[in-house]
Amino acid sequence: MTSTILDLLPQLASGAAHTHALGFVFDGVEGDRVRIRAPWREDLVGDPDTGVLSGGLVTTLLDHVGGLATWVALGRFETLATLDLRVDYMRAAATRRDLIAEARCYRLTRSVGFVRAWAFEDTAEDPVAAAQMAYMLGSGEGRGAGVNLRAGGTAA
Repeated sequence: MTSTILDLLPQLASGAAHTHALGFVFDGVEGDRVRIRAPWREDLVGDPDTGVLSGGLVTTLLDHVGGLATWVALGRFETLATLDLRVDYMRAAATRRDLIAEARCYRLTRSVGFVRAWAFEDTAEDPVAAAQMAYMLGSGEGRGAGVNLRAGGTAA
């Protein structure tokens, strides 16, 4: 792993429009495990009667940390696409608590990264949800960012 990807992780964790809007924060790397956090906010609550964070937020958090873990395993940034994402919800998130997600890419092939992740408040041993994901590596195939938004589908 190069220091370049480690230097980029804080920006990759919260730099996209949707991750910034959701308030995702880079929380560190320990070995091959990446951790990000979603601070509790009223506007991210899925059930106003309980104050529990939205299940969609949990899924997004897990998917995003899985991509970060894949980049750590690769040791570099490259385009990824989520091929498969399974989330098992084990319990409701605690009311008015930040949610932490941790992920580890446990296998890389030439074209796919396989990841396991957990969402929790205090410890991964008491998860809100667990996830298994697969990411296609190099999914940009040399195309520039935003190519699908340009007329004719070619990079500028």
